[in-house]
Amino acid sequence: MKRDLVLDVGEEVCWEGRPAPRCYTFRHWKHSIFGFVFLAICTCWQVLGFSVAEEYELHWLVWLPLPFVLLGFYFSVGHLLQARLEWNRVYYAITDRRLLLQRGLWRLHTDEIKLEEVTYFSLHQQGAELGTLRVYQDKEKQLVLHCLEHPRKATDLLEKVIKPVTTPLGTSPEPEAKNEAEEVDS
Repeated sequence: MKRDLVLDVGEEVCWEGRPAPRCYTFRHWKHSIFGFVFLAICTCWQVLGFSVAEEYELHWLVWLPLPFVLLGFYFSVGHLLQARLEWNRVYYAITDRRLLLQRGLWRLHTDEIKLEEVTYFSLHQQGAELGTLRVYQDKEKQLVLHCLEHPRKATDLLEKVIKPVTTPLGTSPEPEAKNEAEEVDS
């Protein structure tokens, strides 16, 4: 499954994956419901435009709803076709230094987050062995790995990288809270 990734010298791929095809294609299925309703309304408008244009000889009324009908086609089935064609070019990888995401329908785009800069991640389970992984670098950047099959393999690698936030051994947050309470009483 190796892709043409630009790796640094000595960098090794620890994990690689692709999204599940049906899950990736239909991940925005709710848009299609809106698209079919919008398409039905615009098609009625188009039919009405034909009849009014014929009766009153106003031919521009035929062309007016056409962009909206095309938009309805895109929202109903076009975005599904676009996602399926893009799926062939989606690739995820975790190296020993970076998290990489390659995707694109016309041009291939590569996004990356250095593993040392990963602050946290979240996994949205979509089935027993299917999930979408969101990896965050601070609050300004995130990478979304849609529809991963066996996402636990990727999260196990990320868990090893994220440094746990712990308090130093000699201190505890409780005594400070007690001291503040004593100061308030006096």
